[in-house]
Amino acid sequence: MASLYTEAHRALQEEYGTVKLANRLDTDWVHETIQDEEAAFIASRDMFFLSTVDPDGMPTVSYKGGPTGLVKVVDARTLAFPGYDGNGMFYSMGNIAGQAKVGLLFIDFETPHRIRVQGNATFLRDDPLMAEYPEAKYLVRVDVTKIWINCPRYIHKYKRLEQNKYVPREGRETPLAAWKRLDLAGDVISDADKARVAKEGKLEVAEYEALVARGEA
Repeated sequence: MASLYTEAHRALQEEYGTVKLANRLDTDWVHETIQDEEAAFIASRDMFFLSTVDPDGMPTVSYKGGPTGLVKVVDARTLAFPGYDGNGMFYSMGNIAGQAKVGLLFIDFETPHRIRVQGNATFLRDDPLMAEYPEAKYLVRVDVTKIWINCPRYIHKYKRLEQNKYVPREGRETPLAAWKRLDLAGDVISDADKARVAKEGKLEVAEYEALVARGEA
């Protein structure tokens, strides 16, 4: 397996006296296939952070949330996750379609633990796994190149209260995003969403801001 480090990493390791420690992690800790305990941890998560790279090489990070098991371990070298209705930017997905390089960070904030993944991603408009995710618009498969368990030190403890109301679930209509009920979005949302706004009513900006302040938007 190729080393995780470049000359820039090595220079800092030399400067701060961590060469031996860094070598141990590089050769004995970072690996190319998903281990059983890593697969179990990933399957237990309902959120992760996704890093992508734009055409200029500038990285960006986004939060991805969904049901427990949001990211599926397809096999020892492959992960998959769905995309749901969003804000229409397709920013991370455009980066994946253009550059493919991704990083994924899985964290447990209640019993501090985390796993880091690097790989090459593919944006798929049609995939058999989409049937397992209600309302999925597309699917992303990640070919894992490196994965490792990261030290939990410095992870603050937080307790999860509940999953977000917008996570699609079988047997019920997913709530309409509150911002779609604002006038500023009214002329650019889909016809189906316009019909729902007509049924549910519009929101004034102050009403939306109050929802955001209460964590209900």
